[in-house]
Amino acid sequence: MTTVTLPDVAGELTREAAELAAAAAEHAALLRELGPVPGRDESAAARAAAGHRSMRHRRRNFLRRHVSAVYRAATDDLRQPLRLAELADAATDLFPGLLPSADLLAADAGRPQAEKEGWEIDQGLFFAAVFAEPVAGNHLLDVMRAPTRRALELADEWAVTGSVELPAATVTRAGTTATVTITNTHCLNAEDNQHVADMETAVDLVLLDARTRVGVVRGGVMDHPRHRGRRVFSAGINLAHLHAGKISFVDFILGRETGYIAKILRGLSGDEPVPVTKPWVAAVDSFAIGGGAQLLLVFDRVIAAADSYFSLPAAQEGIVPGAANLRLGRGADHRLSRDVILWGRRIHATEPAARLVFDTVVEPAEMDGEIDAAARRLAADAVVANKHMLVAAEEPQDVFRCYLAEFAYQQALRCYGADVLAKVSRFSGAGR
Repeated sequence: MTTVTLPDVAGELTREAAELAAAAAEHAALLRELGPVPGRDESAAARAAAGHRSMRHRRRNFLRRHVSAVYRAATDDLRQPLRLAELADAATDLFPGLLPSADLLAADAGRPQAEKEGWEIDQGLFFAAVFAEPVAGNHLLDVMRAPTRRALELADEWAVTGSVELPAATVTRAGTTATVTITNTHCLNAEDNQHVADMETAVDLVLLDARTRVGVVRGGVMDHPRHRGRRVFSAGINLAHLHAGKISFVDFILGRETGYIAKILRGLSGDEPVPVTKPWVAAVDSFAIGGGAQLLLVFDRVIAAADSYFSLPAAQEGIVPGAANLRLGRGADHRLSRDVILWGRRIHATEPAARLVFDTVVEPAEMDGEIDAAARRLAADAVVANKHMLVAAEEPQDVFRCYLAEFAYQQALRCYGADVLAKVSRFSGAGR
């Protein structure tokens, strides 16, 4: 009888984890020796870059072999629901060196983007590996679509008053329609960390509310000098915050895609086999730029004012426009997605091509009436089931998961591209 010797997987994990921790400690010591990024000369910058490449190679190889074991250890074999940041913290505690430590992240926190060490790239490697693993990736996506603690704490107030005011958004109920109004008005509703957190809370409240059948998202009235008194949907990512290093890779870059945007598209996850989902209407006044245009691609009905437009200038800015590369070609056509994303074409509401994103275009004075009419129609009983089946056919979660596995790393790299760092410096003064 032949004896088969099975590999000692647990032993390999323990040994390789120890080796990874030791390598990370050496790398951190090197960076301390070289000093902060702005003070490094050409030789020191080259040594730091070589150290980062070597450490990332080690981390990538470790994750290729052990990402499933890492995820299961961090989540108590899938029993503990951990959101993105919580997962990163747990993995760091259990496997020192796999991700940048809390003190390294804290040292970078107050620095402008161009003066950071680039630890988001290491975070991108980690989450790319998690999303690439089907069990871990889908479990994490389901966790991210659960209601947030903040929303659950506000649910009673919302149920009684039908109104909640957050720093960057308000949510109000009228009949069976709940409207989320974006109120980041000082920067043309540009997206920042606060905006993403508030939008997720607001979307949760709408989805949790038994009285609400339809959700609406609309931009508030601006107090910005160039658009004072006008509604604006969204100016996209706050480039001033990106320059200042205030855009969180985990909570913003990944959190918005897997959090409130995923919830608008797929609904809340929970114990029931079918997610808690509702139809959503987007109302576009003035413009939907960048992240604002990305957002439109998950709505069930998009109503636009005739004087509005959308654009996705991420390629010109040097970054990847969220999941728009996945969704625009599906919803419109592949030539248009390349024209908009790669070429930077701006699509005005009155152009024929706009109808591939804007379902209805009306004069600005008719927006309120058209929004109300759309909400009434989408409140029909069979809409929710049909929306669920449309999403299942058009973008199964596995398709989105695989996209995120590429996006997490590519976007992290782009955030540190020389072109990006040069361009965002133009926005260091204010807003977009």
